[in-house]
Amino acid sequence: MNFSHIEHIGIAVKNLDYSVKQYEKLLGIKCYAIEKVEDQNVRTAFFKVGNTKIELLEPTSKNSPIYKFIEKRGEGLHHIAFHADDVNNALMKISGLGFNLIDKSAKEGAEGLRIGFLHPKSTNGVLIEICGEK
Repeated sequence: MNFSHIEHIGIAVKNLDYSVKQYEKLLGIKCYAIEKVEDQNVRTAFFKVGNTKIELLEPTSKNSPIYKFIEKRGEGLHHIAFHADDVNNALMKISGLGFNLIDKSAKEGAEGLRIGFLHPKSTNGVLIEICGEK
């Protein structure tokens, strides 16, 4: 499996509207998309910086993994996402290399991408997302 690029960097935030304004000011660009991902219980906002995106993630309920993350660690870097042509195949190969998966198969993510996560215990404490087109 070859990853073509870092697809995005995810940042957990408590207040998406406030954070969008802050990042627009910081980056000097406008947020190009805000989306609610129902099954993840999050609202997301995206910025394009060069070939990489910045994704802000706000929990929409206490059942959200982002809510639990913020409660435990506070706002900040949540994950790094790598692009793969075939997410399911990449997850299978990664599992075969001995990495622990949170998702054994791809699921629906923001921007219509297929996504799957590796457990941070097997990646030096960093939550890794594998994502790609359908």
